[in-house]
Amino acid sequence: MAVGEVRPGYELWRPNREKPESVTTKFIVVLLLLASAGLALLVTIGGWTLLEGGGGMGMVCLTYVALYVLFAFYVLRWNRGVLPVASALAILLLIFAAVAAPSWFARDKSGFEDALLPIPLIGLMLVILIPLQVLLIAVAMIAFNQEWHVEEERPIGSGEDYGAGSAGPDESGAQPAT
Repeated sequence: MAVGEVRPGYELWRPNREKPESVTTKFIVVLLLLASAGLALLVTIGGWTLLEGGGGMGMVCLTYVALYVLFAFYVLRWNRGVLPVASALAILLLIFAAVAAPSWFARDKSGFEDALLPIPLIGLMLVILIPLQVLLIAVAMIAFNQEWHVEEERPIGSGEDYGAGSAGPDESGAQPAT
């Protein structure tokens, strides 16, 4: 039998995806990715004229937004391979936000160009991005360790469901008949 092929009369089952903690973690990761993308988009749109004048950082921000939305889509499809990549990019975005936030607050003086959004608001959004990225890193690594990729074979129509809150054979205390 070839690798990845299922025996006749059996189906592939992914028990770790049915656990309530896995479903909740997936939802939180998607929410954090979309919130980060939304905040980065607001910063990008609000400060576009100033970001483009400083070496093209506007395109870097738009790339982050696109990647985070793409990662949220993949996480919704139970792809755990993007979780470490999302964590690595979150570390970089955290560094960018931590370095950039003070300079946005420093621009709130006369003589500086104005942006579409008030400068202190852009700085505040960058400050909010910092703990959001820390949370994204932590939750993405928890999700990665939940082993969403584990597959098992089970008879078709067996009706056994060990996930989503029901007790499995090891947890129920029941012993198989001998």
